[in-house]
Amino acid sequence: MKRKAFRPVINETPQSREGIHGRGASWSPANRFEKLHVDLNDTDVVDADPEEAEKPRRVTQYFDDKTKTIIARNQSPDVGFETSINPYRGCEHGCIYCFARPTHEYLGFSAGLDFESRIMVKHDAPRLLETELSSPKWKPQLLMMSGVTDCYQPVERKLRITRRCLEVIAKFRNPVAILTKNKLVTRDIDILSELAKHKCAVVNLSVTSLDPKLQQILEPRTSPPAGRLDAVAQLRAAGIPVGVMVAPVIPGINDHEIPAIVAACAKAGAQFAGHVLLRLPWAVAPLFERWLDEHFPERKAKVLERLRHARGGERLYDSRWRKRQTGEGIFAEQIANMFEVACRRGGMTERPKLSIASFRRTHQQLEML
Repeated sequence: MKRKAFRPVINETPQSREGIHGRGASWSPANRFEKLHVDLNDTDVVDADPEEAEKPRRVTQYFDDKTKTIIARNQSPDVGFETSINPYRGCEHGCIYCFARPTHEYLGFSAGLDFESRIMVKHDAPRLLETELSSPKWKPQLLMMSGVTDCYQPVERKLRITRRCLEVIAKFRNPVAILTKNKLVTRDIDILSELAKHKCAVVNLSVTSLDPKLQQILEPRTSPPAGRLDAVAQLRAAGIPVGVMVAPVIPGINDHEIPAIVAACAKAGAQFAGHVLLRLPWAVAPLFERWLDEHFPERKAKVLERLRHARGGERLYDSRWRKRQTGEGIFAEQIANMFEVACRRGGMTERPKLSIASFRRTHQQLEML
């Protein structure tokens, strides 16, 4: 989708200190690529009083994404995969910290409310995926689902694009790894368990907190902590390798929960775990700072100070490879050590090895028939 030049971006008035119910962001910061920007806080630009004007509830809109390919590639040494599938662009889960928020700016949208309320849907993803896996150019390798935005966000319950992509993957027996915050992944246990028989599937549940109150303001439209732990248990009972991502770790907000999160996930059946320090690229930084003002004003200075310390002392974010996921310095080291000890205590050291040995192309299937 081409971004239109000089498209005006509306910087909506930030809401109350409590934010917007069901949304992670309470405003839409300016798009860094757009030259024209209207700020509704500027009384010289708008006639209505922002304090008196009625603020309608932001509904979610869905747009058809006419992408021609579905497998994305990256060269980052940090993420552990080279190819990924993202059935959706934007994510209604609304996690305030999501590092993918700035990707919406390439579409002419904002990284704020637009990211979680204007969702691009790739209806043709299953067909495109089958075409690409059928090509002789495809070399069997791990496909990551949710490499950017969550493939099990709420609308997936209705559209089932992720499930149909998994059906294609199962046909080819190509290895797949899933990362999600939604218990909806258990709907597809039938497909995942069949893939697991060929060492072709692994699922990671992202568990950021065990406190449902924190989860509701940090990740408003995700499954509650108990639901994610139940998903871990269901997946493991079905013989599907399952792990946990404690991500992001936010100093002063949820870092103290690391031992409890790891212990609870290990008890539920998780076999391995990973963690990522909070990342604040581009517009995510002001969005996160606004979120702190709204929900944890008394902790804001401490949180930002520790983040800067972990990013070299001055910046809130360091984009360097091999540094952006973990940070550096005493606070980053304390987090890493705490996490390592928690994993050892929970016996979470078994990382599954996926295999391409069972991969088969469509023409091979026809020959078998």
